[in-house]
Amino acid sequence: MVGTMALLHPFSRAARTSRTAPPPAGAPLPADDEVLLDAPDDGLCSALVAAARGEHGPAAALLAATRRSADWEIRDRSARRLATFASARPEWLESWSAADPHDPDLLLVRAQLAVDQAWRSPDRAELLREVSPLITAAARGDDRDPVPWRLALDHARGARAGHKYFSELWEAALRRAPHHYGCHVAALRYLATSWQGSYRECFDFADRAAQDALPDSLIQALPSRAALACLTEGTGTEVPRERLDAAADRAVALSARFPAADPWPAEIRNKLLYVLVRLERWEEALTELHRIGPYATSVPWDRMSDDPLALFLSVRGEILARAAGPTAPSRHPRSERAGRAGSGDH
Repeated sequence: MVGTMALLHPFSRAARTSRTAPPPAGAPLPADDEVLLDAPDDGLCSALVAAARGEHGPAAALLAATRRSADWEIRDRSARRLATFASARPEWLESWSAADPHDPDLLLVRAQLAVDQAWRSPDRAELLREVSPLITAAARGDDRDPVPWRLALDHARGARAGHKYFSELWEAALRRAPHHYGCHVAALRYLATSWQGSYRECFDFADRAAQDALPDSLIQALPSRAALACLTEGTGTEVPRERLDAAADRAVALSARFPAADPWPAEIRNKLLYVLVRLERWEEALTELHRIGPYATSVPWDRMSDDPLALFLSVRGEILARAAGPTAPSRHPRSERAGRAGSGDH
């Protein structure tokens, strides 16, 4: 269904990245009470603070700037976070809708919010059908924007669309931004759903994408996402250990290109940390903890616990104990819920 793609450009925030030296041995980590969960970067933080006051202007300005600069990764992440905030505090979004109902940035947040709400409902399939016009409106808002197409890919997976239809959406997304990480993640999730129990296709897709990507591209972390899915949800066909290690190696190299203690790559680093722990690569896990610094993220820890911050701190404590002297048997982070760990993000 999904072949290799020519990734023409590096990740759009590549200017921020530079290969960093490993943290000094023995450097202290932030105290437990200094660790933050899902902390936004400065630009998004200002938009969220204003939204809490009922003001939509900073959110609109942030998203408009991402369109002007074609910074689709920041746009994607910001739209997700703003939609999450609007699910609990909708007043600012309603004010924005009243002021400028055809704003492409508003249309994107509304579509993301609707998809999120549909995914959380037991009537998911029916609600997703009703969401389709909102995604279409967001896609028409700016024909260059790949983020509505990422939403369409997520929507197609939830609606259990066939491969032919999904392939058409995928090709449309690639025409707009062949290097967009969010669309690749959506395609990987679709593959995981389509071939549940066998992750070979997922790894094939992720490996081809990473091989075609430049070193600074976030797509270098795509194989580690396949490894994460395999380790948390996989059944059936077992992926060889060397393939899991290779996926982790790519993500480790990518993480080293970002500054330590930076909120932007925090989610990729948290997912990588889980994979390294499951593979018992303790020294690299300790290095990754230093790169994470105070920035824990809900994913992947919310797949296994209703208190993701507590689980992150527990895993962090085990890594530190092993660094002091590996005497205890490994206690992998397993689900605290009944049954198999579920996906923490749709």
